Amino acid sequence: MSDRSLSPASLASWTGRVSENLKAMADEFERRHGFPPGVNEVRLADHADQAAARTLAQVSLVPADLVAFYDSIGELTWADVGNGYFVDPAADVLLRFNQYGTVDVGADQKDGGLVIGSNGGGLSYVVGPGGVIFRTRTASLDEPELDQVADDLRQFLELLERSLTRFVTNGEPGCL
Repeated sequence: MSDRSLSPASLASWTGRVSENLKAMADEFERRHGFPPGVNEVRLADHADQAAARTLAQVSLVPADLVAFYDSIGELTWADVGNGYFVDPAADVLLRFNQYGTVDVGADQKDGGLVIGSNGGGLSYVVGPGGVIFRTRTASLDEPELDQVADDLRQFLELLERSLTRFVTNGEPGCL
């Protein structure tokens, strides 16, 4: 395992930090924005999430870090951070894969990636078989145009945390 790989300890540390920031945001949200906050949480994985992560691990194109993520974290819902950030539960990723297959990623658009989440603006996040995270340029997944947003899931989580911190600090939507 490389030092870039996600471990249960690193995911627990990340979850603790962002949960504190989410609480701080929620405590001030209505005063700052004039309406109550929606759901903003990192939901820890339960037994069903962990079973779905094990099933997801059997899909050959799934990076090990994604399985580690879903073994610890059930889903991420940040409805009020910028336009919103969402990482879907493993069961939803599996269902989408079973119903629609993969999304073409890579230089020649031949490698298959999995949609793992979205932002509140309708753009999807896709993880390629090598672990690279992409974001679609439009809401459509038919012949998508993709931009790489992170080299791996660890960097993606760091960018999410940075976006949250920026939003809590000055109300700016972040960098994703």
